[in-house]
Amino acid sequence: MNSDSILLTALLATAFLPIAAVAGDPRTDQWYVTQSGKYARIYTDVAAKTSGTAVTTWSNGSQTQSLPAYSGVQEVYSSDNWVYLRTTGLGVHVMGPWSAGFPNLPQNRKILYRIPRSPSVPSTPSLTGLGSIGYFVDGVAMFDSRDGFFWNGTAEGSGAGSGFWNREAYVNEGATFDPAYAHQEQQGTYHYHANPIALRYLLGDHVDFNTTTRTYSESTAPVTRHSPILGWVADGFPVYGPYGYAVATNPASGVRRMISGFQLRNGQKGTDNLTTTGRASIPAWASRLSGTSGTQTGPAVSTTYPLGRYMEDNAYLGDLGYKQGVDFDLDESNGRFCVTPEFPNGTYAYFVSIAVDGTPVYPYNIGRSYHGTPSGGNVTTISETVTTNFVGGPSRPVVFDAPKVQAGVVSLVWSAVEGGSYQLESSTDLKTWSGTGETIAASSNVGTANAGSTTAGGDRRYYRVATATLAEFDPVTGTANTGGGGGGGGGTQGPPLASISPISGSRGTTVTVTMTLGQNPPPAMVNPSSATLGTIAGTNVTRSGNTVTATFAIPSNAATGAVTASVMFPGPQGSGDVTFALQNGFTIK
Repeated sequence: MNSDSILLTALLATAFLPIAAVAGDPRTDQWYVTQSGKYARIYTDVAAKTSGTAVTTWSNGSQTQSLPAYSGVQEVYSSDNWVYLRTTGLGVHVMGPWSAGFPNLPQNRKILYRIPRSPSVPSTPSLTGLGSIGYFVDGVAMFDSRDGFFWNGTAEGSGAGSGFWNREAYVNEGATFDPAYAHQEQQGTYHYHANPIALRYLLGDHVDFNTTTRTYSESTAPVTRHSPILGWVADGFPVYGPYGYAVATNPASGVRRMISGFQLRNGQKGTDNLTTTGRASIPAWASRLSGTSGTQTGPAVSTTYPLGRYMEDNAYLGDLGYKQGVDFDLDESNGRFCVTPEFPNGTYAYFVSIAVDGTPVYPYNIGRSYHGTPSGGNVTTISETVTTNFVGGPSRPVVFDAPKVQAGVVSLVWSAVEGGSYQLESSTDLKTWSGTGETIAASSNVGTANAGSTTAGGDRRYYRVATATLAEFDPVTGTANTGGGGGGGGGTQGPPLASISPISGSRGTTVTVTMTLGQNPPPAMVNPSSATLGTIAGTNVTRSGNTVTATFAIPSNAATGAVTASVMFPGPQGSGDVTFALQNGFTIK
């Protein structure tokens, strides 16, 4: 019997793109979310990387990820003015290892960050600050080019961006970067200072990955396409990879590597030679941004303070008689106005700076100042009406691949959530459903099953899956802490619901649903405060023992597909509510 004679339909599969675009705005639809249901992982040391042994929990005694956390972007929302990003801040690629003796490990930072949808350009540019100045599309933080230390007149100290002769992160801390060119500070914020090469590989941006050494490198093949958007800065402008159109406003001009507008002050291209003159003055671009005279003395060039150690060791070619668009491509903020595949009518855009061999070059991702007004940043809550563009991670919807039949056996593959297990049922008439009752554990973020043999003469068969259990995890909401466990403030994610009945209902109908609590239920005298199916609130919510019953009126225009069933209880005083949930536990038909 061939596969054309059966109809294999996955009822819980819904049309799913990595992001649902809103009015075609790349700020809402250019996020890398295809692996949001996968745990973040690290290599703890070189031996682990060599063997390919990655772990999902870790601790160094002071920074602990005691529960698995899902990788990267978990939620995206938007209003007329803002795009909100919720992320764990942990890379989709395997992070680490870092150099021996490097004391920090990454943690789930539970970030809620927003960027403006309509960027503005001020008359006076703002300096970048320490910490996150934007986020890459994989949910990893973007830091500027500094490492936080500067020359204070007699020695190198730290501070919130004060002082001159600011040390470069890539030059001074590059030895602590992992193969992705990233590391984390004391709070565990995993971040890129330069060329996010692992992300570029995930996005197909002219990067090769060596499966033996598990390292990344710039491809030696010819460049054939424009780099993708890699991230968004706090001013709302995009960061692209290193390759753009040869002529900024002409997409037919070919694609080539963008040339930085900066030159090391080594006597070439009209620069002064700091090795000869000493660090007696900062360059013109730094003087403009600081509003001070150029006379600012730094340490003499030496083996201790080599040329290139500081941002101010670089001059901007536009101050030396060279012309942007002719002699170099990128301005002193490391961007230009240009057309791109996502902005055919033009936009200001930053570009990653690399040498021809892929080595990062100053100013790396963004210069010392923003081009636009940096009105974006971390927020604690969303206090306006927003559109939901994406919800993933543990709430990732079940989506089936096209079923396959080989030798009369039906094979099913669906998107799953790591740590989840699923139950599969089939029907020939959408009325009577049957299954084996066994649970199918996800393999990473994929579920698979052989659904049985076909029957002679052809048949019409429908399949559905529901989440049976979900392992405990560290949620993206709440307050980040060094313990790595569940959040606080906004509530706690409890154990999953053991089961619900029924598991589906049609639009335009009213259903009464019984939800059975899992392990560690609240005390018997504690009654639920609410019950929901996705965004549908239940009424007549009552509890009897370990079961909660609620009535749901499913709107006639409700979106079809799998939704999360949940019951919320008031928690102990000061700890917030506790939610018991079953991801994809109920299907709206």
